[in-house]
Amino acid sequence: MVAGRYFPPLFSVAPMMEWTDHHYRTLARLISKHAWLYTEMLAAETIVYQEHDLDRFLAFSPEQHPIVLQIGGSNLENLAKATELANAYSYDEINFNCGCPSPRVAGHGCFGVRLMLDPKFVGEAMSVIAAKTNAPVSVKCRIGVDDHDSYNELCDFIYKVSSLSPTRHFIIHSRKALLNGISPADNRRVPPLKYEYFYGLLRDFPDLKFTINGGINSIDEVNAALLEGAHGVMVGRAAYNNPWQTLAYVDSAVYGVPSSGVTRRQVLKEYEVYGEAVLGIYGKKPTVRDVAKPLLGLFHSEPGNGLWKRRADAAFMHCTTMKSFFEETLDAIPDSVLDAPLAEAPSRSENPFANIRDVLPPPYKEREQEVLYA
Repeated sequence: MVAGRYFPPLFSVAPMMEWTDHHYRTLARLISKHAWLYTEMLAAETIVYQEHDLDRFLAFSPEQHPIVLQIGGSNLENLAKATELANAYSYDEINFNCGCPSPRVAGHGCFGVRLMLDPKFVGEAMSVIAAKTNAPVSVKCRIGVDDHDSYNELCDFIYKVSSLSPTRHFIIHSRKALLNGISPADNRRVPPLKYEYFYGLLRDFPDLKFTINGGINSIDEVNAALLEGAHGVMVGRAAYNNPWQTLAYVDSAVYGVPSSGVTRRQVLKEYEVYGEAVLGIYGKKPTVRDVAKPLLGLFHSEPGNGLWKRRADAAFMHCTTMKSFFEETLDAIPDSVLDAPLAEAPSRSENPFANIRDVLPPPYKEREQEVLYA
C-alpha cells in the first residue's frame, strides 16, 4: 500500500478534459476500489482566480481516493499558488501537464506539450510545485514534439527535469505530439506508438518510476505491460467508453484482490443516490444529462445498448431527476445484463510488448554539462 493507505498506481485512468469530472470518477470508484483516478486538467490560473469558489473545481468525495490533481500552466507564481490552494483538499499526488497537444493549451500561454521543449522551466515548475505540497509530484508528457522526437531528446528531458527537481514519477504517452494544426483526436492516432522508447527509459533511469500510456485498451494489455516491467499503466478512453469491461477487472486481475461481485444494477442504484444529491447544486447545473453522461458506455456491446442510448437521448430533454431518467431508460437493458456477475476477463492473443526488448533504442548517456548550464 502507498503510505500504508493505497495500493501503488499499477492502473490509473488518464486525465481527460470534459470527461474525468466528478461524475465519472464517482462511477469509476463504484466499479473499482483501487484504480487511481485523475481529475481533468485544471489550469493554475483557474484555481487562483476562483479562490473563493474552489469547491466547484477541487472538491471530491472521500471515496474517490486515491486521486491525482493534474494542473497546467506556465506561470511559476500561479503554479505555486494553485498548489498551495489545493492542499486543503488532500489530493494523493499533484501531476503537471506536459503532454496536452490541444491548441487551446499548447497554443495559449505556452503550456501543455510545448513545455517539453523547455525542460529547464519544467524542472523549475516541479520544484515550485513540490515546495508547496506534501503530496508526491509527477509529470505527464509525450515522447517528443514535432521534429524533436529522438530517444536522446526524450532522455534529455527526463534527465534534466529529474535532476533539477524532486520529480521521480513520469507518465509517458508513447506517441509524440504534432503541433502543426492537427486535432487532439488525430494526435491520439496519427503519430505512431513507440513503446520501445518507454522501455528504454526503464532501462536508462532505474531510479525513477514510469507509467506507460497510449493505445492500451484491455486488462490483458495492462498486465502484459506490467509483466515487461512498467511501474504502472494508464488507460484513457477505453476506461471511459467501456468502463465495465475495463474497470470491473482492475481490482481482481491487476491488484489481486477478490472481486466485489457487484452488478451493474447495483452500481446504478448507488449512482442514482449520488446523482439525486448533486443535481442543481450550482444553480441549473449539473443537469440530468451532465450526471448521466458517464453512464452511456456502461452497456457497451451488450444487448439493448443502442435502444438504451436512444432512450437516454430522449429522456435528457425532459427528465429532472435520476429516478425518472432510469425509469424511462433501463427497461431497454435485459435483466440478464443488469444482474450478471462479472465474467472472466476477455483474453486477447496479441501482446504489443512481447518482443519489446529486442527493439530498444541504444542506451542513453546523460550530458551533465547540459543540465548544469542549460
